[in-house]
Amino acid sequence: MGSMNVEGNAANVEGFEHCLDGIFREVNKLEKRVNEIERFYKTVNDTQLNTPKSSSVVKDKVKEKHLSCIEKQQQEAFNREAAAAKRMQELMHQFEKILQHITQHKSAHPFMHPVDVEGLGLHDYYEVIEKPMDFSTIKNKMDAKDGNGYKNVRETYADVRLVFKNAMKYNDNRNNVHKMAKTLLGKFEEKWLQLLPKVAEEEKRWEEEEAKSQIDMKLAQEVVHANMARELSNELFGIDMQLEHLRQTVIQKCRKMSTDEKKKLGTALTRLSPEDLSKALEIVAENNPGFQPTAQKVDLDIDAQSEITLWRLKVFVHNTLRLAGKCSEFVDHPTKSNSKRKGEISNAVSKNAIKRSRKATPNS
Repeated sequence: MGSMNVEGNAANVEGFEHCLDGIFREVNKLEKRVNEIERFYKTVNDTQLNTPKSSSVVKDKVKEKHLSCIEKQQQEAFNREAAAAKRMQELMHQFEKILQHITQHKSAHPFMHPVDVEGLGLHDYYEVIEKPMDFSTIKNKMDAKDGNGYKNVRETYADVRLVFKNAMKYNDNRNNVHKMAKTLLGKFEEKWLQLLPKVAEEEKRWEEEEAKSQIDMKLAQEVVHANMARELSNELFGIDMQLEHLRQTVIQKCRKMSTDEKKKLGTALTRLSPEDLSKALEIVAENNPGFQPTAQKVDLDIDAQSEITLWRLKVFVHNTLRLAGKCSEFVDHPTKSNSKRKGEISNAVSKNAIKRSRKATPNS
């Protein structure tokens, strides 16, 4: 009969360990997700510290409006980008007409192709000119479809201007190439000023839409992480329920601790370090709402504790002393190194109570 009980207890312990292992695995997964959410909200909070209050209020209003339509926001962002690309393409087309007008001028031929440095014997050209430029290079870059083309009109404008500036920089102002470059630059700037208002308007519109797109993206991320937090909360609640069920099962399985075992437990408590003793008293407090483990004076009646509390204390003390190399199943006597406070606790245990007195800390 005794053998059957031992086997039954071993099976129960193994079952509990299996349950706890599964719970710990789930907790580890949840912890990683919690860390991810914490990192996200830390980034959001750091950003909001540098955000004006009025902007934050506007953002909150926009957030309330968009929480239920993330997919619509993404589609709108895509549509905005497509519309902006189309408008920029139209501006590039208008700029191309300006460039065509300039390249058809009778003075444009020196600038149509890269400078023949070797053929003309211009040995110091690359020492004077940092970035050579010509109209054929500009045309090829305007027609590029591999992502290496111009991103906007201003980039194209800068390269056209560079063609003339390079010629004026390398050639003396009495040189014909210098004079032709100066003439064409004047005509080009005149045409550019006519297109500039449209370019400036498009740039302003793009900046506003880009800012709105970034806000929408942040809101979408906040919604995703808010959903993650809600799911985590539900899963943590489920784990709490599992632990509570396991706790109740353990309580039902616990046999009653004998008087001798209680006495050994009380003696073993006196062998704990001050830090571990505090942890042991916190275990007691979990099932005793009125118990104050951090009070100046603590009275612990061993006989008044529930079986689950006693067994939890026993497991904690056993593991702690085992790690410290002091465990002999609670039979060793306290060493001389025990403090006066521990001696007082040992005396109290003989009366089925533990008393702990300690000096209050400033935070007590």
